[in-house]
Amino acid sequence: MSLQNVWHHRKVADNSAKACWICYKPSTSVMITPDNKDFFYICLGHLSDKTFCSPDPEEVAAAAAQKKKQELEAEIEKVKKEYEEKQKIKREKRKAEKGKDKDKDAKKKEEDQDKEDEKENSDKLKELSKSRDESQADAGPRIYSLQKNFYQMRLDKIRNAEIAKRNRERMKNPTLFPSVPTGNP
Repeated sequence: MSLQNVWHHRKVADNSAKACWICYKPSTSVMITPDNKDFFYICLGHLSDKTFCSPDPEEVAAAAAQKKKQELEAEIEKVKKEYEEKQKIKREKRKAEKGKDKDKDAKKKEEDQDKEDEKENSDKLKELSKSRDESQADAGPRIYSLQKNFYQMRLDKIRNAEIAKRNRERMKNPTLFPSVPTGNP
């Protein structure tokens, strides 16, 4: 019964929420071992408590790198938007100057093409924002190790459950009990 002190943070559906192991408030966060031998529900507030558990250092470093990358992507996206706005203003000025000389058909073609370009850009921006929102939801660390007292409590709980199971099985065995005496008293 070697249970490693490695716990993965998982989320469950809202209708599957159960009481937190520490404070008994409903929680949708679950801590589970990699081999699925043990699990318990825990509040997000307890996960940030250093006296309860500590995140895996590699996981924290990866999360920090991912956050930095997302900030860089956001900055690039912002610069692209500004550039597109400037280009749009320039196109409108050119259209105003050339619009006097061109036919109505040519204007409609350019307007349609500009609308399509804007639509494609807005679709791309929506996709980027959706992917960013999804990645921010999972931004926190997912691998933790419990402090020694809480880890020992989990080990004791598992050990007691195994002992109780063994005792129940022993009680079901009829050879465990002594037989009735058959001789004269």
